[in-house]
Amino acid sequence: MKERILQKTGRIREYLSIVISLKPDCQEKFSTDPVYRGAMLHYLYLISDSCISLAEIVIKYKGLRPPQSYHEAFDILGDANILDNDFAYSFAKIAGFRNFLAYDYEIVDAELICKEVLRQLDDVKEFIDQIEQQGAGYV
Repeated sequence: MKERILQKTGRIREYLSIVISLKPDCQEKFSTDPVYRGAMLHYLYLISDSCISLAEIVIKYKGLRPPQSYHEAFDILGDANILDNDFAYSFAKIAGFRNFLAYDYEIVDAELICKEVLRQLDDVKEFIDQIEQQGAGYV
């Protein structure tokens, strides 16, 4: 289980670095280059899905109650003081973003991704940092 947590945090960091490398000229490229758009959406999906998976792995490792939804996984980590409660509540929106990318990706516009979403990448870093800080026994 520890290996899975380490592996997942490593993957999330890898995906983040790829998305960060795609940030320059995002709005123009996202609107005009379908390969760029596809890559950006794919890696954002991988980040959001991997954060959910990491939350579920930590929940199982810590023996916490299983979540009934992706969103609830972050609430459980907040309730268990693995994540800051306010941060957990706010970060849980990544579950909805993941579903949006999975099912409504055709209506995503450049401004939403390039201005709003990319500005929030630090939240993903904060999520990993809090997991690592609270889980010295597995990270």
